[in-house]
Formats: sequence, C-alpha cells, structure tokens
Amino acid sequence: MSTQLHDERLRLLVDAGIALSSELTLDALLQRLVKTAAGLTGARYAALGVVDASGKALERFLTTGIDETTRTAIGDEPVGRGILGAMLRDPTPLRLTSIAEDPRSVGFPPHHPPMTTFLGVPILLRGTVYGNLYLTEKAGGGEFTDEDEELTRLLAAQAAVAIENARLHESSTRWLRQLESLHEIGNLLAGQIELDPLLGLVAARLRELIRARIVLVALVDRAGTLRIAAAEGGDGPILVGAELANDRSKMGAVMERRRSELVDVLSADPEVEREIAERAGIRTGLYVPLVVDGAALGVIAAHDREGDDPRFDRDDLRVGETLARRAAIAVDLARRVSSDAVRRVVEAQEQERARLARELHDETGQALASILLGLRSLEQAVEGESAHARIAAVRDLVVSTLHDVRRLAVELRPAALDDFGLEAAIERLVETYRDDSSPRIDLELGLGSDRLPRDIETTLYRIAQEALTNVTKHARGTRVSVLLTRTERSAVLVVEDDGVGFDSSVAAPGRLGVAGMRERAGLVGGRLRIESGRAGTTIAVEIPL
Repeated sequence: MSTQLHDERLRLLVDAGIALSSELTLDALLQRLVKTAAGLTGARYAALGVVDASGKALERFLTTGIDETTRTAIGDEPVGRGILGAMLRDPTPLRLTSIAEDPRSVGFPPHHPPMTTFLGVPILLRGTVYGNLYLTEKAGGGEFTDEDEELTRLLAAQAAVAIENARLHESSTRWLRQLESLHEIGNLLAGQIELDPLLGLVAARLRELIRARIVLVALVDRAGTLRIAAAEGGDGPILVGAELANDRSKMGAVMERRRSELVDVLSADPEVEREIAERAGIRTGLYVPLVVDGAALGVIAAHDREGDDPRFDRDDLRVGETLARRAAIAVDLARRVSSDAVRRVVEAQEQERARLARELHDETGQALASILLGLRSLEQAVEGESAHARIAAVRDLVVSTLHDVRRLAVELRPAALDDFGLEAAIERLVETYRDDSSPRIDLELGLGSDRLPRDIETTLYRIAQEALTNVTKHARGTRVSVLLTRTERSAVLVVEDDGVGFDSSVAAPGRLGVAGMRERAGLVGGRLRIESGRAGTTIAVEIPL
C-alpha cells in the first residue's frame, strides 16, 4: 500500500472518530460513516442497515452511491431478505466474489444497479447486534481484501457506539417525558374522587404514554364480578360493561396472579377471551393488575402498540406498572369515598324512615283511632237509617285508612326490627305479604338467639322486602320460599320463587331495586347472587359476620 493511500485512509478514520462526537443526529452520523466506508475500501456502493428491536428486520437503511432517481425507481427499502437476512441470522463478516452465485441470494429488484463483489461486516458491541455495514463493487473490479474488512470493522464498531448512545439517549429522554407525565397524572388522580372520570383519565393517559391503540380498565364490583369499566381508543368503548369470567379470561388470570404480563400474540394465548379479542380486533396485549395492600381491584390492559411493530416492550410495561400503582390507590380512595357517601345516605334514609314510621304510628294512627271512637259516640247519638249508613261508610273509610297507615309505617321501618330483631320483623313482613298476595310463602328461620349487628339486620330486611315486592309485582308465581339462617362466619338470606324470570344484568323498568340490593349488600361486605330463568328466580345474599 502506498504511503499516500495509507495517509488518506488514516485521515478518513480520524474524521469518522471526530464525527462520532460532533454530529447531532444519528442518521447524519451513520450516513457519514457509510460514505467513509466506501471511501476507505474503494467501494462504489455502500449501505448500513440498523436492526429493529426484534432483531429480525431492518428499521433503518442508509446508502451511498445510488442517486435519488434510482432509489425512487427501486421502490421500498430492503427489510432483511437474501444475503442481508443471512447476515442478520449469522452476524459474522462475509466476503463474496459474486453475489448472484451465492445460494442465499434472492436477486435484485427492477431498476437496481448491478452488483457483484460484496463485503458485509456486523455492527456489534458487547455481544449485541445493531446492524450491518454492506459494501459492493470495489473499484477496478477487484475483490475486497483483508485490510478492507479490518477497516470496515473499525467503522462498524464506531457505528455500534453511535447507535447504542442514540438509543440510550432516546430511551432516557422518553423515560424522562414519561416520568413528567406520570407526575402530572399522579396530581390529577389525587384530586379526582369520582370513579368514572378517574378511570377514563387512567385509560386515556396510559394510551398516550405507551402509544397503544386501545386501553381497557376492568374492575371487580362489590358482587365480585370483573367488568370492563372504561375504555379508550379504537373499538374499545363498545366493550364497556362487558362481564369477564375471573377464571376464564386473561384479565381474570392476571388479577388472580397479581403479576403483570406481556402477550405478543393474543391468538396463541389460551387464557385470552376470544370474543373480546375478536370484537375489538386486537392482536397484542400488556396486562397490569391494580393492587392495593395485597387486594386486587382490577386490571389495566393495553392492546396493539401503534407503529410497524404492535408488540409492547419492557419499557412500556414499566410505565404501565408505575401508572397502575398510582391508579390503584386513586381507585381505592374513590371507592371508599363513594361507599362512605352511600353509607351515610342509607343511614340518613333509615333514620328518616324510622321518624316517619313513628309519626304515622303515634300521631296519624292515634288520630284515626280517635276518629273511630268519635264515630261510635256519634252513631249512638243520631237516629235514622240514612245517618247510620253514612256514619258506617265513614267508619269503613277510616278503618281502611288506618290499616294503610299501619302498613306504610311497617314498610318504612317496622318497630319489630328495632325492638325484637330480624326474625320477628321478617315474620311480620311475610305475614303482610301472605295477606295481600296470592302466592304461597314458606318461611324458614334459623338465626338463633343472638341478634345480628344493626346494619346487617337492616340490610337483610330491606333485601327480603325488595325481593318479596318484586315477586308479588312481577313474577306471577304460585310459590315463594324465604330462608334466613346463620353459619359460623356469615348470615344468609335466600328468596326463591317459581314465577317468570328476568335478565338480572339489565335494569328493566320496575326492577331498579336489584341495583339497590347489590349496593346494600356491598356496603356491609356481602355478596348478592341472582339466578333467574324460566323455572323462577333465586336471590341469595351472604354477609360475613
């Protein structure tokens, strides 16, 4: 090698090293390295391919020696087939005398310039493959030499450093932006105590942070059912309200395991609910449980990352877990505030019911009883059949009104519930419905001598009252059974009828009490179960003691 050529190559290598620290953008730096590689080796054409995160395809492809017109005529950039694909699979230097004669070659697309000799060198750093440098058509028609390969390997090492630094910078910049967003979201969540807007905020912000096409938030309701409560993006909103089986769904499995998961291919995961995936048209998934103090509240699921590769990575998972921790605390707080507010409303309603019941019994009832006594005296004082008939009609009206007042007082708040306990109140309630309705009502009581806590007695009484009301108004059955019993750990109420069933998941007109029963059971930590069909309806509630 002449001294002049050696000096020229040395100068080019020095320039490349300087460029490594001076170029501001990765593409500009890599383009400069490609040109340097061509100049050092005397290649007419040179290219640099950067491998994507999967390691199976190229995400960048920079060239020199091909003009813009030819590049446009060729069309799409290579993605990693043929010789280029072979180097992705086997990252070792490769020299060829004739590309066309190599069995791995797949030829060139139309309008591509002819290429014969080839030198390929992997871009490696600490065992990680970042891409490859490709050189073709050495000047003078000769083959690439060992020295060409060595020089290209030096440039490839510089390219590897540049790519790694760029990715680290990109990753740290993205994580910094995400941290800022997470901090902002944390402040927003701390100030939001209404559950629905809070869930919408969580879904929308996570979708922005990890560039997901769809984000779903599913929560366990007080009845223990996992339901999709919020959705953002794509066809996600059509899934809101969908019920998921805890033991037969991916969300349920993640919640039970309390461990985040990435799923690259949903169709290959047996736990994924096929109906949900097909309705939303989703292919990949990121699942993060919402956990507070060891208790699982629900799951956040993100699907289909935007871009060429729909899969999520570990960085996305880390963002999801960070947001989920804050969201879980906010959801727990919102639920506590909501439950406390509902509990206060229910307690206020019961107090008002008790006051009205006392007034009806003590004041209105006493007044009507006094009117009856007065009518008796008046009947003795007047003469004539016409007068007696009118007095009798008034007396019947007063008796009927007194009966209605006493019934209304019992419905508002039976005195037996406060004075004698739940069993006595249920007995009185059943007797009332036996008098007013045609279905036969069987009653079985087994609470024992010890009374239940006041709030549990009230809850079970109201549920029994609502269930019997629904039976008499809607079921059109012939037989009803009421079972009230107690185990070591819980109190149980079961009301069954043989009437017309209904869809318990739909709040039909006249059946809004079902939601109230669920709410009341949840306030005391209980669970309500409803089974309804053509054979009748069963309402069962179990409250821990």
